[in-house]
Amino acid sequence: RSGSIIVDFTIQTTNTSLNLLSVSQTLVNNLRDQGFSVNDNALSQSVNGGLYNVPGYIYPGKDLLLTCSPPEKNSISWYFGDVNLQSSNQYEITQDKLTVKDASDSESGQYTCITTVNSLPYVIWQNIQIEPYPVIQVTSNKVEKCSDATITLQCCVQNSYQVQWSSQCSTTSTDPQTGCELCDYIVKQAECNNADQEIKFTCRLTTSIAKTVDPKTTIISVKNQQFPCYSSFFGAGNNGDIVNGSCSSDKEGYQTAQCISNVWKVIDDQCVLRVFANLLAVAEVLTVENIQVFMSTLSSNATSAIGNITDSSATIVTIVKILNIVSSLSQTISIDKPIMENFLSTSDVIGSDGAQSQWMFINNNNANKNISSVHLNSMESIARRLTNESFNITTNLSSLNKLSVTPPFTGVFGINSTTQINIPANNAQMYFTVIISEALDNILPVRNLTYNNSSQTGTSINGDVAVIETNTTIKDILLSFNVKNKTLESPQCVFWNFTLLNGTGGWDTTGCQLKPVGNETGRFTCECNHTTSFSILMSPFTLSKEQTTALAYITYIGVTISMASLVLCLIIEIIIWKSVTRNDTSYMRHVSIVNIALSLLIANICFIIGAAVVNNGEGPCSTATFFMHFFYLALFFWMFVSALLLLYRTTMVFSRMTRGAMMAIGFIVGYGAPLIIAVITVASTAGGHGYIQRNYNCWLNWNETKALLAFVIPALTIVAINLLVLVVVLCKMLRRGGSTQPDEKHPLVIIARCVAILTPLFGLTWGFGIGTMVSPNFGIHVVFAFLNSLQGFFILVFGTLLDSKVREALAGTFSLSNLSSNRTRSTSAGPSSSSGFPFIQRLRHRNMYNVSNPGFTSSSSSTN
Repeated sequence: RSGSIIVDFTIQTTNTSLNLLSVSQTLVNNLRDQGFSVNDNALSQSVNGGLYNVPGYIYPGKDLLLTCSPPEKNSISWYFGDVNLQSSNQYEITQDKLTVKDASDSESGQYTCITTVNSLPYVIWQNIQIEPYPVIQVTSNKVEKCSDATITLQCCVQNSYQVQWSSQCSTTSTDPQTGCELCDYIVKQAECNNADQEIKFTCRLTTSIAKTVDPKTTIISVKNQQFPCYSSFFGAGNNGDIVNGSCSSDKEGYQTAQCISNVWKVIDDQCVLRVFANLLAVAEVLTVENIQVFMSTLSSNATSAIGNITDSSATIVTIVKILNIVSSLSQTISIDKPIMENFLSTSDVIGSDGAQSQWMFINNNNANKNISSVHLNSMESIARRLTNESFNITTNLSSLNKLSVTPPFTGVFGINSTTQINIPANNAQMYFTVIISEALDNILPVRNLTYNNSSQTGTSINGDVAVIETNTTIKDILLSFNVKNKTLESPQCVFWNFTLLNGTGGWDTTGCQLKPVGNETGRFTCECNHTTSFSILMSPFTLSKEQTTALAYITYIGVTISMASLVLCLIIEIIIWKSVTRNDTSYMRHVSIVNIALSLLIANICFIIGAAVVNNGEGPCSTATFFMHFFYLALFFWMFVSALLLLYRTTMVFSRMTRGAMMAIGFIVGYGAPLIIAVITVASTAGGHGYIQRNYNCWLNWNETKALLAFVIPALTIVAINLLVLVVVLCKMLRRGGSTQPDEKHPLVIIARCVAILTPLFGLTWGFGIGTMVSPNFGIHVVFAFLNSLQGFFILVFGTLLDSKVREALAGTFSLSNLSSNRTRSTSAGPSSSSGFPFIQRLRHRNMYNVSNPGFTSSSSSTN
C-alpha cells in the first residue's frame, strides 16, 4: 500500500492475554529515539484479501457485497481509498458488511475495513476490480458489388464479455488473436442480379449483466452496378463519396475515407491498436498498488508492436493518455527504477524516428495539438516522484541519471555524452534528475512565441532535449549542447513553456542566455536561472536574444521620446491655436494634427500599460489591447483625413464645404470607423479566448484567429491611399512650382521638401511593417522599430516646427509676451529684447509676415 513500510518482528510474552498496544508504543519510542518521525498510531496488523471471495469477473450494474471477518468482533470502519465511508444512497453499511449499490467501474479500487485486535489496529484490505460496461463494435455499414464473394464481418467487445452474431451469417468463428466474433456471409451473384439486396446483421451480448445492452447492427447493401472505388474496409463507392469504415481486426475505432480518382483515400484515421485501447480502459481504474505490473505490461506491448504504433497517430495519442494517467496517479507515491525504466522505454517507442510523420500530423491537428506538451509534462511529473537514491537508466533513445550533488558540480550526460551541465557553487546540496531523450526531438514541435507553425521550414531542435528536475530551487545552471546540424544559424536557448500559446505549449527563451563555448562552432552554452526542459532551437532566420533585446531598447527609448514630443506638440498647438486657424482649411489642418498627436499619445500610453500587465491575466491585457487597437487605428484614420485635406487644398474639390461639414466628416472618419472595427474585432474573437496573444504580449492574436488583420488591413490600406494622394499632390505642386515659388525653381528641392513633410505625417514609414512580416532581415526590423517608435518626434518636427505659419505664430506670441512684459517695467529693455528667442528668429523666412519687430520698436519708443 502507498506509504507503507512492512516489516516482520517477533513478540515474546508470558501473558496469556495479548496487549500489543504497549509493545507498539515502545517500538514507536525506539524508532523516534533513532531519529525517525513516527505517528502514535503508525503500527497496525495488515491482511490482504478476504473482503470478496466470489470467483470470476465483477460486472457493473449489480450491488457489490463486501464482508469484513476479523478474529475479534469490535467496532469496524470502512474505507474506499483514503475516504471514510458512511451509509448513504451509494453505500449501505451494517457493521461487518459493506454494500456498494449499483456498482460501476469508477468504484474500482482498494476497499479497507479497520478494527482492533489485541489493542492494535487490524486492517483487512483488498483491491476490487469492477469491469466497465461492455462496448460492442461491429463492422460499419457498407456497399458491396454484386458478385460471387465472401464478406467477413467482425463483432468485438472487451475480453470479459461474450457476443454472438445473428443467424444471417453463413458461418461464424472466433479470431484467436483478438477474440472478436467473425461472421462470413456469401454473396451469390445469381441472387442479386435481378434486384439489389440489403442484409441486416445483428451482434448481441450473451454475457448476463444487470442492465440491458442494445445490440449493434451492420447493414450490407449489395448493388448490381459498377463502382470506381472498392476495398474490403470501405466497400464500394463513387468518386466524391465519403464513408466511415471499420478498422483491421487488431484495432478498434473507425476510419473515414473519400473516393478520389477511383481510389479510397483515408482522410481521418481513428483506429487504435486494440491492446492499447484495452490498456487505456485498465489505466482509467488503475490503483497505485498495480502501477509497476501495469507499466511492465505497457512497455512490453509497446516494444513488440513498435511497427504498428509508429503508423498510427491515434494509437500514439492513446499511449500518451495512458502515460499521463500513470504519471498523475504516481504523485502520491515514490517511483522506483523499474517503473521509470518502463516509462522511458514506452516513450522511446512513440518517439522513435519512424513516428516523425505521425507527430508532425498530431502537432498540426487542432484536436491534439497539445498532446506533445502533455507527454513532456507527464515525464517531468513522474521524474519528480523518483526515490531519493542514486541510479542510472539507459534505454534505446533515452538516459536518466538520478544523483545527489553538492555544488559546484559538472557532469556529462546523454547516451553519447553530448550534454554538459554545470551547477555553480551558489546553489545548495540537492537531488538532481537529468533525462536526455532523443525521442523528445521527434515528439516536440518547433513552435515558439513568434511562430505557431509546428512544421516551420528550416527550423529544428538542434540539440539534445534535457529534462532537469531538482528537489530545491536552483539559482543558476549552465548547459552546454552539441548542435546536430552546423549549417543552421541563429541559435536560441529555449525551455518548454507549458502555458504558452493559450496552454498549447511552446519553446520560450525567458530566463536563458546563449553563450558560445570558446572557439567551438558546433557547441553552445545556455545559462539559465531556472530548471525545466531545455534545448537549442535554430533556424535560418529567427531573431537572436541579443537582436530582440536591441529592438526592445530601440522601441522603449523611441516611445519615450515620441510621447515627450507629442506633449510638446499639443502645448504648441494650444499656444498658437487662434493665430493659425483663421480660415477653414488651416483650421482643419490643425484639427487633424491635434487628433493625430492625441491618438498616438494615448496609443503609446496604452502600449506602456500593456507591457506592464502582460502577466496579469486576460482581462487587463484585453483592455489594454482594445484601446491600443482603437487609438492606433484612429491615428491612421486621422492621417487619412489629413491626406484628404491636402488633396482638397491642392485640387480645390471641396472648395464650397463649410467648416462644420468638414469637422463632422473628420470626426466620423477619424474616430467612428476605428471604433466600429475595434468593437467588431473584440466581439468576434473574445468569446473563444482568441482576441489577444496571451503569455507573449498584449496585442491582437494572430496564430488562432488572425485578429491582427483587423489592424494590418486598415493601416496598410490607408498607407497605400496616402501614397496615391502624395503622387497626385506632387504632380499638382510640380505644375505650379515655377509660377508660384520663384525662389524654389529646382524641382528636386520641391519634391524633397514635400516628401520630408508628408512621409511621417501620413504614416508611410508603417509600410516597413510589411517588410517585417515577410523578411527576417534584422536591418528591416531595426528601421521599422526606429521609425515607428519615433512617430511623435516626426510629427512634432515635420508637422509643427517646420510649418512656417507655426513658427511665425510662435515668434509673434513670444514677441507679444515680451512686449507686455516690457510695458510693466520701470526701466527700458532696449534692443536686447529682440534677441530673447533667437532660434525662432533664425527660422523665419525673409518674405514672411513679421509681427515681432514693430512690437519691439514700439516698446523701445515708449520707454525712451
